Amino acid sequence: MTRRVEQQNSTGGRKRAAPHRPLPRLRGRDREGEAAGTEFASAPSPTLPRERGREQAEVGDSPAHGPAVDVVIESPLWDAHADAEDAVRRAVAAAAPAGLDDAEVAVLLADDAAVKAMNAQWRGKDAATNVLSFPATPATPGAGGAPRHLGDIVVAYETLAAEAHAEDKTFDHHLTHLVVHGFLHLLGYDHLTDDEADHMERHERDILAKLDIPDPYAARDAHI
Repeated sequence: MTRRVEQQNSTGGRKRAAPHRPLPRLRGRDREGEAAGTEFASAPSPTLPRERGREQAEVGDSPAHGPAVDVVIESPLWDAHADAEDAVRRAVAAAAPAGLDDAEVAVLLADDAAVKAMNAQWRGKDAATNVLSFPATPATPGAGGAPRHLGDIVVAYETLAAEAHAEDKTFDHHLTHLVVHGFLHLLGYDHLTDDEADHMERHERDILAKLDIPDPYAARDAHI
């Protein structure tokens, strides 16, 4: 299922959906220099802007393997990339280990302004970042047989596009990498130490290779 946030404010302008419960304060755990000098961030507990009691994904909306993926398109900037939703779902399916077919994840395709606001509110950083992860701790069980919620991922359009251009990557390849990275955070991966970062990066490389996407860290490693 794909939903577009189209709420209007009193002046007729576009308005972002409000969270149905407060977002958690993020732990300050990020490692710079992984994607054009920008930050990846992760956080405990989920809650992205989305409707209460959202519908289950329709048949065919998500790959057969892995968790159901609820894609929320918040910014019209994403309209320029019609394949973005499919790229998100393929990324989650490729990154998901066995045993998560009863789970779900939400991915918010936002713009820099929205991500900057989240970063400022929950991390005290007045800047956008390329991807934010909000893991459920523990994974939230679904009510009445609904899938258990693993967490939420937010991607900033302009930062993603700028990084892809600067690193000579395709937009969809970089989007896939960011979603894979964000999803691994939902599974408990982290990069607080060099050993953790190396382990996470190796796993990202393996996942992306399965999708025929080049090693996203190759250029960086060549200059170390």
